[in-house]
Amino acid sequence: MAIKKNIKTTNQTLFQKLKRFIRKAMLWFFGVSIFLVLVFKWIPVPFTPLMITRSIEQKWDGKEMTCNHVWQPIENISPNLQKAVIASEDGNFLKHNGFDFKAMQISYKNNNRGKKLKGGSTISQQTAKNVFLWQGRSYVRKGLEAYFTFLIELFWGKERIMEVYLNSIEMGEGVYGAEAAAHYWYQTDAKSLNKIQAIGIAAILPNPRKYKASNSSAYIEKRKLKISRIMAHIGKIKY
Repeated sequence: MAIKKNIKTTNQTLFQKLKRFIRKAMLWFFGVSIFLVLVFKWIPVPFTPLMITRSIEQKWDGKEMTCNHVWQPIENISPNLQKAVIASEDGNFLKHNGFDFKAMQISYKNNNRGKKLKGGSTISQQTAKNVFLWQGRSYVRKGLEAYFTFLIELFWGKERIMEVYLNSIEMGEGVYGAEAAAHYWYQTDAKSLNKIQAIGIAAILPNPRKYKASNSSAYIEKRKLKISRIMAHIGKIKY
Protein backbone atom coordinates (compact mmCIF):
# COMPACT_ATOMS: atom_id res chain seq x y z
CA MET A 1 0.00 0.00 0.00
CA ALA A 2 2.83 2.36 0.90
CA ILE A 3 4.53 1.66 -2.44
CA LYS A 4 1.31 2.36 -4.38
CA LYS A 5 0.81 5.56 -2.41
CA ASN A 6 4.39 6.69 -3.16
CA ILE A 7 3.92 5.95 -6.88
CA LYS A 8 0.65 7.89 -6.89
CA THR A 9 2.28 10.82 -5.10
CA THR A 10 5.22 10.77 -7.53
CA ASN A 11 2.86 10.73 -10.54
CA GLN A 12 0.88 13.62 -9.10
CA THR A 13 4.10 15.59 -8.54
CA LEU A 14 5.27 14.96 -12.11
CA PHE A 15 1.87 15.94 -13.43
CA GLN A 16 1.92 19.18 -11.45
CA LYS A 17 5.44 19.96 -12.73
CA LEU A 18 4.33 19.27 -16.29
CA LYS A 19 1.32 21.56 -15.88
CA ARG A 20 3.55 24.34 -14.52
CA PHE A 21 6.02 23.86 -17.37
CA ILE A 22 3.26 24.01 -20.01
CA ARG A 23 1.71 27.06 -18.35
CA LYS A 24 5.07 28.88 -18.28
CA ALA A 25 5.86 27.87 -21.88
CA MET A 26 2.50 29.20 -23.06
CA LEU A 27 2.97 32.47 -21.17
CA TRP A 28 6.41 32.89 -22.70
CA PHE A 29 5.07 32.11 -26.18
CA PHE A 30 2.22 34.60 -25.90
CA GLY A 31 4.51 37.23 -24.40
CA VAL A 32 7.25 36.87 -27.03
CA SER A 33 4.84 36.63 -29.96
CA ILE A 34 2.89 39.73 -28.94
CA PHE A 35 6.17 41.58 -28.30
CA LEU A 36 7.45 40.73 -31.80
CA VAL A 37 4.19 41.78 -33.43
CA LEU A 38 4.31 45.12 -31.60
CA VAL A 39 7.97 45.64 -32.52
CA PHE A 40 7.33 44.98 -36.20
CA LYS A 41 4.41 47.38 -36.18
CA TRP A 42 7.03 50.14 -36.23
CA ILE A 43 10.35 48.57 -37.22
CA PRO A 44 11.12 47.17 -40.72
CA VAL A 45 11.30 43.37 -40.83
CA PRO A 46 15.03 42.71 -41.50
CA PHE A 47 14.63 39.13 -42.73
CA THR A 48 12.14 36.28 -42.77
CA PRO A 49 12.40 32.52 -42.13
CA LEU A 50 11.92 31.94 -45.87
CA MET A 51 14.95 34.08 -46.71
CA ILE A 52 17.07 31.94 -44.38
CA THR A 53 15.63 28.71 -45.79
CA ARG A 54 16.24 29.75 -49.40
CA SER A 55 19.82 30.78 -48.61
CA ILE A 56 20.51 27.38 -47.05
CA GLU A 57 18.95 25.64 -50.07
CA GLN A 58 21.19 27.67 -52.41
CA LYS A 59 24.23 26.70 -50.36
CA TRP A 60 23.32 23.01 -50.44
CA ASP A 61 22.74 23.17 -54.20
CA GLY A 62 26.17 24.69 -54.73
CA LYS A 63 24.73 28.02 -55.85
CA GLU A 64 25.73 31.49 -54.79
CA MET A 65 23.76 32.62 -51.75
CA THR A 66 21.71 35.64 -52.84
CA CYS A 67 19.15 37.62 -50.91
CA ASN A 68 18.14 40.89 -52.54
CA HIS A 69 15.97 42.75 -50.07
CA VAL A 70 15.58 46.51 -49.64
CA TRP A 71 12.88 47.80 -47.32
CA GLN A 72 10.72 50.67 -48.56
CA PRO A 73 7.91 52.47 -46.70
CA ILE A 74 4.54 52.05 -48.34
CA GLU A 75 4.54 55.60 -49.69
CA ASN A 76 7.54 54.57 -51.81
CA ILE A 77 5.72 51.57 -53.30
CA SER A 78 3.56 52.23 -56.35
CA PRO A 79 -0.22 52.09 -55.77
CA ASN A 80 -0.26 50.07 -59.00
CA LEU A 81 1.50 47.21 -57.24
CA GLN A 82 -0.75 47.48 -54.20
CA LYS A 83 -3.82 47.18 -56.42
CA ALA A 84 -2.25 44.39 -58.49
CA VAL A 85 -1.54 42.15 -55.49
CA ILE A 86 -5.05 42.73 -54.13
CA ALA A 87 -6.47 41.77 -57.53
CA SER A 88 -4.18 38.76 -57.76
CA GLU A 89 -4.08 37.43 -54.21
CA ASP A 90 -6.93 38.77 -52.10
CA GLY A 91 -9.81 40.71 -53.63
CA ASN A 92 -11.46 41.22 -50.26
CA PHE A 93 -8.32 42.37 -48.44
CA LEU A 94 -9.77 45.74 -47.44
CA LYS A 95 -13.05 44.19 -46.26
CA HIS A 96 -12.22 41.09 -44.23
CA ASN A 97 -10.65 40.79 -40.78
CA GLY A 98 -7.82 38.55 -41.87
CA PHE A 99 -9.80 35.52 -43.06
CA ASP A 100 -11.88 35.19 -46.20
CA PHE A 101 -14.10 32.26 -45.26
CA LYS A 102 -15.97 32.31 -48.57
CA ALA A 103 -12.70 31.99 -50.50
CA MET A 104 -11.61 29.16 -48.18
CA GLN A 105 -14.87 27.32 -48.83
CA ILE A 106 -14.53 27.69 -52.59
CA SER A 107 -10.90 26.57 -52.43
CA TYR A 108 -11.86 23.53 -50.33
CA LYS A 109 -14.56 22.49 -52.79
CA ASN A 110 -12.29 22.94 -55.81
CA ASN A 111 -9.47 20.99 -54.17
CA ASN A 112 -11.88 18.13 -53.50
CA ARG A 113 -12.79 18.15 -57.18
CA GLY A 114 -9.13 17.80 -58.07
CA LYS A 115 -8.72 21.31 -59.41
CA LYS A 116 -5.33 22.97 -58.95
CA LEU A 117 -6.21 26.41 -57.69
CA LYS A 118 -4.64 28.71 -55.16
CA GLY A 119 -5.62 28.27 -51.55
CA GLY A 120 -7.90 30.56 -49.65
CA SER A 121 -5.06 32.35 -47.85
CA THR A 122 -5.49 36.10 -47.56
CA ILE A 123 -2.71 38.69 -47.78
CA SER A 124 -2.90 38.93 -43.99
CA GLN A 125 -2.41 35.17 -43.61
CA GLN A 126 0.47 35.16 -46.09
CA THR A 127 2.12 38.01 -44.20
CA ALA A 128 1.76 36.21 -40.88
CA LYS A 129 3.26 33.06 -42.38
CA ASN A 130 6.13 34.84 -44.15
CA VAL A 131 7.23 36.94 -41.19
CA PHE A 132 6.74 34.63 -38.23
CA LEU A 133 6.56 31.01 -39.42
CA TRP A 134 8.20 28.29 -41.45
CA GLN A 135 7.03 26.96 -44.82
CA GLY A 136 5.10 23.73 -45.17
CA ARG A 137 1.69 22.31 -44.45
CA SER A 138 0.60 21.08 -41.05
CA TYR A 139 -2.25 21.67 -38.63
CA VAL A 140 0.18 23.16 -36.11
CA ARG A 141 1.51 25.70 -38.59
CA LYS A 142 -1.98 26.58 -39.82
CA GLY A 143 -3.08 27.10 -36.24
CA LEU A 144 -0.13 29.40 -35.55
CA GLU A 145 -0.79 31.19 -38.83
CA ALA A 146 -4.35 31.92 -37.71
CA TYR A 147 -3.04 33.16 -34.35
CA PHE A 148 -0.50 35.55 -35.89
CA THR A 149 -3.05 36.68 -38.49
CA PHE A 150 -5.38 37.69 -35.68
CA LEU A 151 -2.56 39.58 -33.94
CA ILE A 152 -1.41 41.57 -36.96
CA GLU A 153 -4.98 42.46 -37.90
CA LEU A 154 -5.50 43.64 -34.32
CA PHE A 155 -2.27 45.59 -33.83
CA TRP A 156 -1.05 46.54 -37.31
CA GLY A 157 -4.05 47.39 -39.45
CA LYS A 158 -4.38 47.02 -43.22
CA GLU A 159 -1.83 49.59 -44.34
CA ARG A 160 0.96 48.12 -42.22
CA ILE A 161 0.05 44.58 -43.28
CA MET A 162 0.28 45.62 -46.93
CA GLU A 163 3.57 47.41 -46.28
CA VAL A 164 5.14 44.37 -44.62
CA TYR A 165 3.68 42.02 -47.24
CA LEU A 166 5.14 44.00 -50.14
CA ASN A 167 8.51 44.15 -48.42
CA SER A 168 8.79 40.51 -47.42
CA ILE A 169 7.27 38.23 -50.06
CA GLU A 170 9.39 36.27 -52.52
CA MET A 171 9.26 37.84 -56.00
CA GLY A 172 11.96 35.92 -57.81
CA GLU A 173 15.02 33.73 -57.21
CA GLY A 174 16.66 35.39 -54.21
CA VAL A 175 14.44 38.45 -54.68
CA TYR A 176 12.30 39.68 -51.78
CA GLY A 177 10.06 42.69 -51.67
CA ALA A 178 8.85 45.31 -54.12
CA GLU A 179 12.06 47.35 -54.37
CA ALA A 180 14.29 44.39 -55.19
CA ALA A 181 11.67 43.00 -57.60
CA ALA A 182 11.31 46.31 -59.45
CA HIS A 183 15.08 46.44 -60.02
CA TYR A 184 15.34 42.74 -60.88
CA TRP A 185 12.50 42.55 -63.39
CA TYR A 186 12.23 46.07 -64.78
CA GLN A 187 15.38 48.02 -63.81
CA THR A 188 13.34 50.64 -61.96
CA ASP A 189 12.31 51.33 -58.38
CA ALA A 190 9.17 50.29 -56.52
CA LYS A 191 7.72 53.79 -56.57
CA SER A 192 7.96 54.05 -60.36
CA LEU A 193 6.28 50.75 -61.28
CA ASN A 194 3.59 51.36 -63.88
CA LYS A 195 0.43 49.31 -64.18
CA ILE A 196 1.81 46.78 -66.66
CA GLN A 197 4.97 46.20 -64.61
CA ALA A 198 3.01 45.87 -61.36
CA ILE A 199 0.70 43.32 -62.96
CA GLY A 200 3.73 41.38 -64.18
CA ILE A 201 5.12 41.05 -60.65
CA ALA A 202 1.73 40.20 -59.13
CA ALA A 203 1.10 37.54 -61.77
CA ILE A 204 4.09 35.41 -60.76
CA LEU A 205 3.40 35.35 -57.02
CA PRO A 206 1.99 31.79 -56.99
CA ASN A 207 5.51 30.58 -57.86
CA PRO A 208 7.98 33.44 -58.38
CA ARG A 209 10.98 31.14 -58.82
CA LYS A 210 9.31 29.29 -61.67
CA TYR A 211 7.60 32.07 -63.58
CA LYS A 212 8.89 35.29 -65.17
CA ALA A 213 7.34 38.72 -64.80
CA SER A 214 8.71 39.76 -68.20
CA ASN A 215 8.94 37.59 -71.32
CA SER A 216 6.31 35.49 -69.60
CA SER A 217 4.76 32.16 -70.49
CA ALA A 218 1.26 31.88 -71.94
CA TYR A 219 -0.07 30.94 -68.50
CA ILE A 220 1.32 34.10 -66.89
CA GLU A 221 0.05 36.24 -69.76
CA LYS A 222 -3.45 34.92 -69.07
CA ARG A 223 -3.02 35.74 -65.40
CA LYS A 224 -1.93 39.26 -66.32
CA LEU A 225 -5.10 39.79 -68.35
CA LYS A 226 -7.26 38.54 -65.48
CA ILE A 227 -5.49 40.76 -62.95
CA SER A 228 -5.87 43.75 -65.25
CA ARG A 229 -9.62 43.18 -65.52
CA ILE A 230 -10.00 42.93 -61.74
CA MET A 231 -7.85 46.02 -61.15
CA ALA A 232 -10.21 48.04 -63.32
CA HIS A 233 -12.85 47.61 -60.61
CA ILE A 234 -10.57 48.62 -57.73
CA GLY A 235 -10.86 52.28 -56.96
CA LYS A 236 -8.50 54.36 -54.85
CA ILE A 237 -7.12 52.30 -52.00
CA LYS A 238 -8.23 53.61 -48.61
CA TYR A 239 -6.69 51.83 -45.64
